[in-house]
Amino acid sequence: MRIVELVLDADEVGIEAISVVENPAIEEDFVVLKSQEVVLAEVSNEKRILLGALLIPNKPIYRRNGEDEYYIYFSKDTVKKASELYLMKGNQNNSTLEHQYAINGLTLVESWIVEDKEKDKSALYNMNVPVGTWMGAVKVNNDEVWNDYVKTGKVKGFSIEGYFADKMQKEKESDADELLSKIKRILNG
Repeated sequence: MRIVELVLDADEVGIEAISVVENPAIEEDFVVLKSQEVVLAEVSNEKRILLGALLIPNKPIYRRNGEDEYYIYFSKDTVKKASELYLMKGNQNNSTLEHQYAINGLTLVESWIVEDKEKDKSALYNMNVPVGTWMGAVKVNNDEVWNDYVKTGKVKGFSIEGYFADKMQKEKESDADELLSKIKRILNG
């Protein structure tokens, strides 16, 4: 079965939204963070924060397009660049449910790349993710999503939505552009 590396294209569109899903393609569930009980018998409101892996480098992700079956993956460099572009483009409020419905009230409030597995915040929550993983914490200010999907366990992780190029296709296009450029130089003498 073929394995395809996805990269950012020349337009650098990248990731446009984060979807909360039941079955994340990266096969990593998020952790639901709630505040601790406070002394004096007062209980503060739930934090309503989901913490988890958004994109894992070099993780084969199965895809099927009709009869065509293959795996895709993202390099560490692509993961880092995609995470930066996501925030630079101001997309931290773009969310969907199961890649089907745009939803309001979810915001990426923390974003980081794992640099050290033992000292990373993800280790505090017993998440064993590789170096280079894009981690995120999403604040849920949408009662319907929180009560009907998060608390019931209908969603278990994150999945990204975006536009990437197939590295082999991109290289072929680059080769074609180079060939076209050579032909123009020959014709123009």
